[in-house]
Amino acid sequence: MKHSKYIYTAVVMATAIFFSSCKKDYGNLNSPTIEQFLGNASKSELNNLVSGTESGMRNNIAFYLDDVGTIGREGYRFSGSEPRYVTDLLGANDATLSSSNFYITNPWAARYRVVKNCNTLIQAATNSTLISGAEKSGYIGFARTIKAYQLLLNLNLTYTKGIRINVTDPDNLGAFVSYDDGLTAIAAILDSAKTDFATAAVAFPLAGFDGLNDAAGLLKVNRAIAARVAAYRKKWPEVLTALNESFFDITKDFYLGVNHVFGTGSGDQLNPMFIPKNQSGEVRVAHASFAADIKSGDDRINKTSVRNATASLNGLSSDRDVWVYTSSTAPLPIIRNEELILLYAEAKINTNAFPDAVTALNVIRQGHNLVPYAGAITTDALITELLYQRRYSLFYEGHRWIDLRRYNKLADLPLDRTGDDVWTEFPLPVTEQ
Repeated sequence: MKHSKYIYTAVVMATAIFFSSCKKDYGNLNSPTIEQFLGNASKSELNNLVSGTESGMRNNIAFYLDDVGTIGREGYRFSGSEPRYVTDLLGANDATLSSSNFYITNPWAARYRVVKNCNTLIQAATNSTLISGAEKSGYIGFARTIKAYQLLLNLNLTYTKGIRINVTDPDNLGAFVSYDDGLTAIAAILDSAKTDFATAAVAFPLAGFDGLNDAAGLLKVNRAIAARVAAYRKKWPEVLTALNESFFDITKDFYLGVNHVFGTGSGDQLNPMFIPKNQSGEVRVAHASFAADIKSGDDRINKTSVRNATASLNGLSSDRDVWVYTSSTAPLPIIRNEELILLYAEAKINTNAFPDAVTALNVIRQGHNLVPYAGAITTDALITELLYQRRYSLFYEGHRWIDLRRYNKLADLPLDRTGDDVWTEFPLPVTEQ
């Protein structure tokens, strides 16, 4: 079987990202080499790898969100130059998902390039004699946490087709593992990072980790991601344990958490999910069911904006723009407190602790101008309520398709045209076959 060796041997991403809040001397940004980092890396060289990792996490993130958002019928991406958003991704006219098209090859390669960067950071920190043992643990814990998160995003796309976990040696790549084994491996990587953070000192700047940028904070971020993974594995007690070690707080701001951040500075990136209102040609619009299904008074309707004129393409139409990312420098969540509150509710439902689940769901409801829950107190009814809240709270953050798939409810998604399909997973990229 041939494989995409170019993905795993990508040059270290030492992109010159100078976030305004953390300008540092990151060494030679023009022609860094693997050997430069692996020999005996200085703190500035290791910080360069951290910066490159953060930068790389943003690459092609819009392809991922459009993939899962379109198949999950959150919205459409209308593009005058790219029809496959509304053909392949929706199964129009007997179209199928191709293993060679941008919607799988681009996000897949981008995530594995970050994994490569993380592996380099782990090895470089391990080899360095220029940092303390606590600092070493900080770099390695960060790298393992981000590596696990990137692997999870790719596994979300290919599902039962699996992923490669071991890509450290590009000449001897590990075999593909199943979905369940992939989740188990990702959980183990997160647990290793948790151990690292127990004795860590953070010697590097981070962007988008406000209030969570020291060792204690990064441990909380790690455990937040671990809670999501445990929910995918249906390990409900583990979800609750991880949440207790995370930044989860039922009383705190829904947007507390960590984000991809964007800027207008030299070498930085703009948020690729931002498209101004009422555009023509290149638009991202909400599925008609978003407004049709929302409860009266729910303020999350403001995650969309009524257009001046209906947008249409290839038999599809919408009169609402997606308005989650309202500027070119708006942050894009990696994981935040509102998701954690919903994970808490989900774990409580699935462990039959219904009063606790209703309390958490009511925090979400009342936070969005809805009256307290008054429906049936049964597992099925509460899961329905949970999925409604996740749909609207996490709109266009990359969850609905995955949520309905893990609850075997993909058949509930609307078909927009005769012959359209709801895909369960993406094929492996052609370069992996």
